[in-house]
Amino acid sequence: MSLSGTFTFLLLAFNHLVLLYFLALNGSYLVLSLLAFRSIRRQAARARSFEVDDFLTTAGVPPITLIAPAYNEEATCVESVRSLLTLQYPDYQVLVVNDGSKDATAQRLIKSFEMEPAPRAPTARLPTAPVRGVWRSRRHPRLWLVDKENGGKADALNAGLNFCRTALYCAIDADSLLEPDALSRIARLFVERADTVAAGGVIRIANGCVVRAGVVQRVGLPRNLLARLQVLEYLRAFLAGRVGWDALDATLIISGAFGMFRRTVVVEAGGYATDTVGEDMELVVRLHRYCREKSIPYRIAFLPDPVAWTECPETLQVLGRQRDRWQRGLVESLTRHLRMFCNPRYGRIGLLAFPYFLFLEMLGPVIEGLGYAGFVAAVVTGKASTLYAIAFLSVAVLLGIVLSLVAVGLEEMSFRRYPRTGDLIQLFWLAIGENIGYRQLNAFWRMRGMVSKLRGQHGWGRMERRGFHVEGKSA
Repeated sequence: MSLSGTFTFLLLAFNHLVLLYFLALNGSYLVLSLLAFRSIRRQAARARSFEVDDFLTTAGVPPITLIAPAYNEEATCVESVRSLLTLQYPDYQVLVVNDGSKDATAQRLIKSFEMEPAPRAPTARLPTAPVRGVWRSRRHPRLWLVDKENGGKADALNAGLNFCRTALYCAIDADSLLEPDALSRIARLFVERADTVAAGGVIRIANGCVVRAGVVQRVGLPRNLLARLQVLEYLRAFLAGRVGWDALDATLIISGAFGMFRRTVVVEAGGYATDTVGEDMELVVRLHRYCREKSIPYRIAFLPDPVAWTECPETLQVLGRQRDRWQRGLVESLTRHLRMFCNPRYGRIGLLAFPYFLFLEMLGPVIEGLGYAGFVAAVVTGKASTLYAIAFLSVAVLLGIVLSLVAVGLEEMSFRRYPRTGDLIQLFWLAIGENIGYRQLNAFWRMRGMVSKLRGQHGWGRMERRGFHVEGKSA
């Protein structure tokens, strides 16, 4: 076979491999969307019938500690803490962990909430960077601040665990706003089933929303196009993807921005890993492994009605760094627990969720990124048949558009957080535009994350915060 013939054969073989990848990826998402469609109707109906006041007056509502690591969160930390102090829950504490911020995060919190040094004995001995002091608010006795030297987000979470006094804790980002009933809605899982060790809620984009007194008062789409695209992306990831995985009882990811855990199990499993940038996913994978290997009855769940609002990046540079980091965290979480791959000892996690995330999410960006290049090369050189070109565009682009439209449909059918007709129309248009340009850019960033991991890069990169749109002033 000539060199030209060999090139043509390899190009076409690779293109067909890419076609199978897109079919497997989008086909899997279609199945998850169908499972989510069936599940979310039931969960949305239950969410609407859930009476927070009735739940809070029942016996056995557990006390909870909210742990919020903060690093250079000066722009949003005060509004975030205000939102945490308005939660509809009878017995909870807020534990903000200042991880050696270089800005005025600690000073803003101390001044805004009239905090003073106070004693607080640790309940665990997870290793962390040195703690410089513990502060408590005079105006809000449930609010505490742990000031420590910089050690990273996982280290800050471990410091929070060391000072946590309750059986349950909720890990959130310091730039997140919880809805007033979010804590009650997610806590009910732990009340209803004693074997629940972890549960996650929905993360929604706060850009474009109006905030008053730490609460999102008016929901709207961001003006920034990049942020609007992320709104759609989050809808698909949470309302389709994670609801679908929960229906299969195979939840492998709980967002670090909002998740509740049983403290003793997390501490016994070793706390948060400080040598990964994906400490949230790594912990959930490790909890599956730990409970299975110790024969501990357990459940890790996801609910679509407890909501945390967060600020998303609005520049390509910052968003690219975020996706690079997410991909590195995914690689680290899966490779260090590779023994779970296709291992029946770990049930559906080992046999179903782990292979999906390994092949289609971890290795997928490389196949996808090179696949687009291969498709263009085949078309330019005339090696791609019309049938192949139609099949590729149908599976890679059209099916992706359908999945995005399904996510918008799930939102409209269930929770309708975007009630304005104009916002809904925009979401439908974004579902089309997202798959032409933005998805390919995401594949490039995730490929770059793979390269960064291979080069040994470890770190978060700089994340810029602009602050929430607070009614009547700038955050």
